[in-house]
Amino acid sequence: MDILRFITAGSVDDGKSTLIGRLLYDTNQIYLDQIEAIETSGRVNEDGNIDLSLLTDGLKAEREQGITIDVAYKYFNTPRRKFIIADAPGHIQYTRNMVTGASNSNLSIILVDARNGVQEQTRRHSIISSLLGIPHLVICINKMDLVGYDEAVYNQIVEDYKQFSKKLHSKDITFIPVSALKGDNIVTRSTEMDWYNGPNLLEHLEQVPVSSDFNLTCPRFPVQYVIRPHTHEHHDYRGYAGKVISGVYSKGDKVIVLPSGQTSTIKSVEMGGKELEEAFAPMSVVLQLEDDVDISRGDVIVRQEDNLDVSKEFEALVCWMNAKALRPGAKLLLRHNSTETRAIVREIQYKVDVNTLDNIEDVDQVQLNDICRVQIRTATPLLLDKYENNRANGGFILVDETSYTTVGAGMVASIVHESELNYMI
Repeated sequence: MDILRFITAGSVDDGKSTLIGRLLYDTNQIYLDQIEAIETSGRVNEDGNIDLSLLTDGLKAEREQGITIDVAYKYFNTPRRKFIIADAPGHIQYTRNMVTGASNSNLSIILVDARNGVQEQTRRHSIISSLLGIPHLVICINKMDLVGYDEAVYNQIVEDYKQFSKKLHSKDITFIPVSALKGDNIVTRSTEMDWYNGPNLLEHLEQVPVSSDFNLTCPRFPVQYVIRPHTHEHHDYRGYAGKVISGVYSKGDKVIVLPSGQTSTIKSVEMGGKELEEAFAPMSVVLQLEDDVDISRGDVIVRQEDNLDVSKEFEALVCWMNAKALRPGAKLLLRHNSTETRAIVREIQYKVDVNTLDNIEDVDQVQLNDICRVQIRTATPLLLDKYENNRANGGFILVDETSYTTVGAGMVASIVHESELNYMI
């Protein structure tokens, strides 16, 4: 079965944790001891049923405050698909946590309180989902039970969101009216909203296409580890282990190793000790080449025919995750797949207003949770793709050189190739 990774987001108290708890509870994914622990905690809803949000709010501070602070990951499966859920915080203070959870998601569920309609955090999380290139959005209009399951309320929120979403890059947007507390349209179809003819949430999650989200046209294989057993039976074995982050690799493909530019041919594709005819994203495999070329961790194996170039300079959208402001000239570590290199932020071009998607220019610093476009130069050349073309090879993180804490998440927007740099010089 394939895997759907999705994140839930939205404003505080929109019911994200309750929705996930309902999904897990109604699909029989909860152990009896978990239910007993919640029952003994004394936390129940007004109708006397257990508080399902406690199934995801695991931190003590979260349970005391009744909000989500950290990203909580939950796993469940149905006969049709496996799921990995990231429950993201709704408070603006924890926007960076939402970015972390969304970075690997195929789908984003944005919850909207039917009583309040589209709010600032609704727009903020929708824009971040769009900037991160999440291909599928589901707008769950929650707490329909508190507005009498009124179709007019639902239609007005749908219209308001559609007007706002014209600025988003996301094109696959689905609207579902739900009540996470009562279970309406989560796993079973609601009897209170017979005016709604679409799928319930679980049906949609099982049907949304996932395989088409992988880029299978741009082969990228970052080497993570060089395998040299040095045993008698494998005396000359040299394999390159890693993950096919995009594209397809086949036995006999002519390849080039970047940034060195050495060429060879794929001798074999192996997984679990068995040879394969081909490997495709997101498989983790071992490649053997016909020639003994010098390859180490961080090098990328690509096809010769693609005629790719490496770069030391590019522009990117960065979500800043540190309390210390980002300023031009900042020196950081940049991690891109299995490569780590030193980098400098040469220029802050503008900051993005996450409520309107407008650009705020003439900024000399960026604060915590801000999203900005910057120009970056690295110490070593990198093989990059634009994030909109290849999420797997267009994302990176920025790390503080002294504390080794992650301070930024970036998405490549444009690339200055080495040939262009030489010309400029």
